[in-house]
Amino acid sequence: MYWIPFSQNRSEFKPIWSTSLPQALNLIQEAVQGERNDELFYDEIIQLAPNAEQASIITSIRDDERGHNFMFRGMFKEITGQDITGISSEQYQRISSYEEGLEKALQGELAAVEKYRKIWFGLPVGIYRDTVYGIILDELKHASKYNYLLTLDRTTI
Repeated sequence: MYWIPFSQNRSEFKPIWSTSLPQALNLIQEAVQGERNDELFYDEIIQLAPNAEQASIITSIRDDERGHNFMFRGMFKEITGQDITGISSEQYQRISSYEEGLEKALQGELAAVEKYRKIWFGLPVGIYRDTVYGIILDELKHASKYNYLLTLDRTTI
């Protein structure tokens, strides 16, 4: 085993996803401003689900995402003293099938992990960082659930 002593003269190494606090706050704002399109997407995919069990799984993911938005808004407010205002100007794109929705949702969860990792690195050690870590774990859990739903969907064809 190798032991590297802690030193005040640490290297200048920075991970490729290293982020400053202002950058992290901008990413939080972006994540929350897409909330309206997220709601439309979840409503649509829930309606397309082939049965109540699958709709329930997606509903639980949607509810988690609402909680994430609430926590991101709270962190932003506490750190900056400002509320997040405005919504994304991006037009909502409807999905053509349940499978397309599941695939889009899976990719969205994985992209969120990437974005939230950058946010995590930009926050100070403590409750905000710990909260974002919990959100990242939820996003990974959601990706697993979407993989499960895709497997179900593809085995019933």
